[in-house]
Formats: sequence, C-alpha cells, structure tokens
Amino acid sequence: MAKKIIVSGVGCSLIDRLYSNISFSADSFHQYLSKEKGDGGLTPGQLVFREEFEKFKGESFQFLFKKITSGRKPDKINIGGPAIISMIHAAQISDSKNCEFHFYGSRGNDDDGEIIKSLLEKTPLFYNNYKIFNAETPSTIVLSDPSYDNGNGERIFINSIGAAWEYSPNELNDDFFASDIVVFGGTALVPQIHDNLTELLKKAKSKGCITIVNTVYDFRNEKKNPSLKWPLGNSDESYENIDLLIMDYEEAIRLSGKPSLDEAMQFFRRSGTGAVIVTCGTDNVRLFSNGNLFQILDDFEMPISSAVSKKLIKGIHTGDTTGCGDNFVGGVIASLVSQIQNANAAYDLSEVSIWGIISGGTTCFYIGGMYEEKYFGEKREMIEPYYTKYKQQISE
Repeated sequence: MAKKIIVSGVGCSLIDRLYSNISFSADSFHQYLSKEKGDGGLTPGQLVFREEFEKFKGESFQFLFKKITSGRKPDKINIGGPAIISMIHAAQISDSKNCEFHFYGSRGNDDDGEIIKSLLEKTPLFYNNYKIFNAETPSTIVLSDPSYDNGNGERIFINSIGAAWEYSPNELNDDFFASDIVVFGGTALVPQIHDNLTELLKKAKSKGCITIVNTVYDFRNEKKNPSLKWPLGNSDESYENIDLLIMDYEEAIRLSGKPSLDEAMQFFRRSGTGAVIVTCGTDNVRLFSNGNLFQILDDFEMPISSAVSKKLIKGIHTGDTTGCGDNFVGGVIASLVSQIQNANAAYDLSEVSIWGIISGGTTCFYIGGMYEEKYFGEKREMIEPYYTKYKQQISE
C-alpha cells in the first residue's frame, strides 16, 4: 500500500463577496482607479486594503462600495484565499485513501466565520487547526469585469485582513512540520507568517518537508516602499529553502525587483529556488527546475488550455476568473502528491504544471474560487477530460 502523504497548508483564507459585470472601463469607474503605485486606488488584477482605499477617496468604504455596486447584493458569497482554495482543490481531485490535506489559518468569531465553517464541511479538507480569534473574519470584495482584456476578464480585490493580523508562527504545531509537504499560500495577507517566512521555511526544510510557496499581491509592502522589491520573509535566504515557488507575472517582477520576466527568472535561479512556475494570464506559463526536487528543466514555456479557451469564447460556461491562480496551485499540489505516491524517481515539473493549467482554466466555468461538489470526485471528473485534451494539444 502506498504511504499516506500529509500536506499541510498555512496562509490566506477569507470570505469572498463576488460582484460580476462591473465595468472597469466605464467613465464612472475611472475616479476609483489608482493614479500611482501604492496610492490606495484600484488597479485591475491587483489588491488594495479597504482602509487604504478609503484614504484614497476620502470617503467611507460603505459609501464607496454602494456607489461602485449600485447597491446590489453579491452574485456569490464563497470561501476565498490563495492558501485555503488551493488546499480545497487539491483535496477534491486527489485520492483521499492515500493522502490528507490539512489547513492552518485564522477566522473570526462572527457570521462570516460560520459561513466558512459550513462550506468547509462540504469538502474533504481537514480544518481542525483553523483557529478562531475574537476579531473580524478576513474578507475580500471581488469586482469582476468579464469583458476586460479583450474578453479574457479580470478582477479587482478590496481586502480586509481582520483576524489574520493575530495569526502567528506559534500557531504552527509539531504536526505541521511533520508533514510531507508544507504550503505557504498568500502569506502577504497573514503578516506575522509572512514576516517570519525565512525562519519557517528553514525549519520546514530541517524537518525534511517539501516546501511550496504561492504568492499574492503584497499591497502592504507595495504601500511601504513602492520603489523597492517586495521582501519574502526577512531576507532573500527564503528562496534557497523553497522547493517550488508559484507566482503570477506581476508578483514575480515585484519579488525579484527586476524589470523583465527573463531577469526575474534568473534572480530566482541564482537565489537557489528549487523550481519556479510563473503564470502570465492568457500568455504562456514560464517554469524552470534546478534538479533538486523535480527533474532538471531549463527555462521552459507551456501554453494555456486551448480547449478551455474555446469553451469560454463560445460562452458555453458562465463564470469568472476569481480563484484561477489558487486552483492552479491546487492542481500542482495534487499532481505532485500523485507522483510521490507512484514513487517516481524524479518528479516532473511539466506534468504538475499541466494539472495546474487545466485546474486554473476550468475555474472560469463557475463563479468564485471554491467549487461546491455534489459528491466527492465530481470536480476531478469535470477537469479530467481537459487533461487529455491538453496532452493532445502540446503533442501536435
């Protein structure tokens, strides 16, 4: 029997309130857009803190929010966050007999916290380490414009950190560091974890864990020093203790402090990062591996799924792009777990990327990052055909 693989993830989890069909190009919306980096205004594809947006406009968020949404109710209320969504998706598409996925994070003792709990009960994710604090549950207003970027769609995120301010490294128990894989997801929205990431990664590696880091837009450091590269922990030593780093284009540029993706990839390689995957929206995914965890792979590109794109163009599915990156990470994690279970001598970075690409792409078929399964295995059944189609696509 295959060894049971334990995956533990810590980081950003929150309540998403999703509003679709908000036109970012409308004249009435221009007043909310950022004028310069870190000023607290809204920017498509990026995140801003609620308090900073209020300062930018000089008005209460409740007033601004009502104007932006015309007072309408959200199209969906769902679990969100780069850590918890990736863990939920990985758990949903993996064989639960041979692996367990555990989440470590913070929520408030409020109605939003109860909504998260009720939704988690429908998933195979273990959440007994999801700590309740006497604070507001972290939340994000997600504004979605499906017509943005020539119909590819984009979102704007207005975030409230809430109880995530309280979550510290002391909450990570011995079981976390006894896991086969540890995932640090979107820690820029969990400040104490993010600022101590260098030490946490060192500890995880000293315990023999595989370490995965997936990032999120770091508005806190962008606001603090918009001209400097974003820190990941307290030093660049973090990178040499990361087996796999997953980012989008903007995050790669800001974390490396380099003007181009080519130079950013060189920075991560020189810094000792084991492997890197960078998503670039509808452009090719970029990746490399230095051979430590995955087979050596020089700077390489992989396309997005043409089968997913065709369905979206035809309007067969109506969803949004919220959670695409988070589900991408979940697909990568699930594929790595499968390769470990199959005792592969050297793991295949391009294979895990395929599962990331189809997982991220098919997220556009529904609203929000978390898919509520009617039965266990439903989500894997939904995305598996796209794996076959993608393999055909890249072999032609």
